[in-house]
Amino acid sequence: MNFVKEKGLGILFCIVIAVPSVILGNFFPVIGGAVFAIIIGMVLTLIIKDKTKISDGITFTSKKILQYAVILLGFGLNLSTILKTGKQSLPVIISTIAISLITAFIMHKLLKMPSKTSILVGVGSSICGGSAIAATAPVIDADDEEIAQSISVIFLFNVLAALIFPTFGGILGLSNEGFGLFAGTAVNDTSSVTAAASAWDGIHGSNTLETATIVKLTRTLAIIPITLVLAFWRISKEKKNANNASGTKVDFKKIFPMFILYFVLASVITTVTTSVFATNAPVLETANNIFGFFKNLSKFFIVMAMAAIGMNTNIVKLIKTGVKPIFMGFCCWVMITATSLLVQHLIGVW
Repeated sequence: MNFVKEKGLGILFCIVIAVPSVILGNFFPVIGGAVFAIIIGMVLTLIIKDKTKISDGITFTSKKILQYAVILLGFGLNLSTILKTGKQSLPVIISTIAISLITAFIMHKLLKMPSKTSILVGVGSSICGGSAIAATAPVIDADDEEIAQSISVIFLFNVLAALIFPTFGGILGLSNEGFGLFAGTAVNDTSSVTAAASAWDGIHGSNTLETATIVKLTRTLAIIPITLVLAFWRISKEKKNANNASGTKVDFKKIFPMFILYFVLASVITTVTTSVFATNAPVLETANNIFGFFKNLSKFFIVMAMAAIGMNTNIVKLIKTGVKPIFMGFCCWVMITATSLLVQHLIGVW
């Protein structure tokens, strides 16, 4: 009862924002529900002067429900299917992820940007946009303004990619397979990958959407090693700081991202269940419906969390400090685009 009393109203408030945000996201998939939720949250926080009664629930939503969203995301990943059909795209995926992270690190040094924002922009650009940011933010203990900043940057270049890439790919003379691989590696968020691939299919009468989606899901698996590496980096950093402060102990359980292990477990459950009941159509259909529900719930939880993050974000400060992150995002975007095309050319897909 204390949980409901302390956090219930704030959680309900985030749900109320999330519902219209999801609807708007369905009408405008290039933008997506998460971005609408952040914007609505930032506007409402300017209007609502006293957030005392909802602050605990908002904080819970932006932290814990965001982690639950990542866990449920795992139910949408069939590891065997992704690895079987997406392995040919691995050279491009690995190359684009590496170049994005390297670019983010270099720009972080050159622009003297905060490290957490730099990590979120780099990871969001290289892996899978909002989902990667959602998974990484708790690991590095990023605050809500840093998350909102990085989500906004990723959103900007998602929209540009979805609008520009179908025409750009046609000018370059990409094959259908080549554009599917290009869209899956050079566009960040799933909704924008879908938009770009669908636009290409509409122009060329092809079926690149399935290829682009599988490549995108294969990229999503990079969440696992990236977040674990960041977790050990943070533990090492905290341990070093603790050694410099006598009597201070490092809370490994608090730092280590257990939710990522649950994300992996959810993926394994989906993979094993699908494999075991492959010949039992009724059971497999039921299992797929359950996994589909969890996947949709994950998306809704992410929108809820973005609403909470928007409520905790100062929009004026976000705009004033947005130039450097946008420039970093632009550099990552350009390098990912160039690398995807170059590696495709080298391996003969183009």
